Amino acid sequence: MTTDVLSFAPDDNVGDAMARLVERSIDGAPVVDAGNQVVGIISTGDLIVQETELHVPTIISLFGATLELPSAHKHFEDDLRKTLGATVADVMQAEPVTVGPDETIEAAATKLHDHSVSRLPVVGPGGLVGIISRVDVLREIIRDEEPPADA
Repeated sequence: MTTDVLSFAPDDNVGDAMARLVERSIDGAPVVDAGNQVVGIISTGDLIVQETELHVPTIISLFGATLELPSAHKHFEDDLRKTLGATVADVMQAEPVTVGPDETIEAAATKLHDHSVSRLPVVGPGGLVGIISRVDVLREIIRDEEPPADA
């Protein structure tokens, strides 16, 4: 787990957040409120949406009726919200998957896999205490597989 965690406040400027992520060479960070509680997570993927072309929802015309695919409309609305966002709260993923400080590396690996995320904020009773990434899990697996130094 990394304890020196870059985090953002919901009202931070998106441009500043982008610059800080690039400066630290990381691709995501938790968003915390004034009480250090995790309220979201922001990733470079969320920020890149601001620079993409929007894809309008798929519309099908069938026998004179016009049908819009519901999932395409939701995707369009999410992309539009992120494109127009000026604050971290506007582009972050709310309700991120988290892990507790006492959970095992196996539990963290399972959450990373099951939820297709690359990082998990580590949250204790007082709020954010760290972050664990896929690389942290791999580092621990490698460390466990190394033979003891005295062997």
